Amino acid sequence: MSILARSLEERLLEAILKAIGPAPIRLVFKNGNGISPPGVSPTATVMIPDRRTLWGIVLDPEVGLGDAYADGRIHIDGDLVALLEAVYEAAAGAPAYNSLYSRLASKWMDFQQSNSLRGSRHNIHRHYDIGNDFYKLWLDPQLVYTCAYFPTPSTSLEDAQIAKMDYVCRKLRLQSGETVIEAGCGWGALSLHMAREYGVLVKAYNISHEQIAFARERARQEGLSHQVEFVEDDYRNVTGKFDVFVSVGMLEHLGVDQYRGLGHIIHRSIGDSGRGFLHFIGRNYPTPLSRWIRKRIFPGACPPALREVADIFEPSNFSVLDVENLRLHYAKTLELWLDRFESSRDRVAAMYDPSFVRAWRLYLAGSIAAFRCGTLQLFQILFAGSRCQPGFWTRAPLYTQQVSAIEATEWTASTS
Repeated sequence: MSILARSLEERLLEAILKAIGPAPIRLVFKNGNGISPPGVSPTATVMIPDRRTLWGIVLDPEVGLGDAYADGRIHIDGDLVALLEAVYEAAAGAPAYNSLYSRLASKWMDFQQSNSLRGSRHNIHRHYDIGNDFYKLWLDPQLVYTCAYFPTPSTSLEDAQIAKMDYVCRKLRLQSGETVIEAGCGWGALSLHMAREYGVLVKAYNISHEQIAFARERARQEGLSHQVEFVEDDYRNVTGKFDVFVSVGMLEHLGVDQYRGLGHIIHRSIGDSGRGFLHFIGRNYPTPLSRWIRKRIFPGACPPALREVADIFEPSNFSVLDVENLRLHYAKTLELWLDRFESSRDRVAAMYDPSFVRAWRLYLAGSIAAFRCGTLQLFQILFAGSRCQPGFWTRAPLYTQQVSAIEATEWTASTS
């Protein structure tokens, strides 16, 4: 290979490293030439085997790297999660994520993946209706696909998901006989938990056909169909009056332009006397979600900053009673999901193809990294109408099971 060609490839590698920020990683072309930021020990090595892939990453690092990994056109020597953590921590001020092209491409994707009534159905179908059998391989048996709550680091995924659902119910102070509207109910686990354990009546909305069918069958098997009604419809078509509004894992799928409308629907449902709860993936400041994630995994997704969420509450004079961030709990949840996914990767590949496996591995690993380093947050917000009195003098009633000194020490050690 000529000196001119070799130097061109080295310059392209330098352009990639500059675009993604000074992450402690090593980029290597097929001929062995490689670069890394000066004075650092690389966390991992990314091997790029051909010039076409190299150019694709240079032209659009944000999508090019993800597509190249998913398609098997780049190889990583080292821990994938650690590599992604390093990239995220370096990327905040990187040109690739702040360029005019990236901003325009993100705006165009927003237009293509609009969360209109029709667009939302298409977006949700592409993620949640790809097959319940796939999700059964790596979620818990109830198919709870949101952040779990770990009272201690040794809590199993199954117990942590039950603990999360009970934590939500305690925050809401659910009382037997109350009526609850749930928007975006997934496979129905929380609705069934609220009805079974707290004696409430639930009406749950979701536009995923496969999830609703699964939830209805569970309700029938558990004898809860008289307490829980699962409706295959958009949350924007919610009707009726309720004591409580709850949404877990839906807000990040709406887009901030939908928030005032959501606030109006909530107020129409619970009035000034009701109370509500939102659990969602968020940001420290407004910024679009990765275009690769929206292209390959989660079309239409937009995790909001807290100040953007205020558009839900302020027009209806809702009072925010409690805000909590559980991002480290989501990192741990994702770690357990990824372990189970990797254990089932051959079955996943047989159901779909190797590219699907790599894309979902990258999505899960990238999500772990994002929650570990704070690129993503997990917010829980408890709110109430202007005539609803706060239920707690302190937060102590939320913690019904005291953590022992040994368990507390274990938790401190695991998170230090």
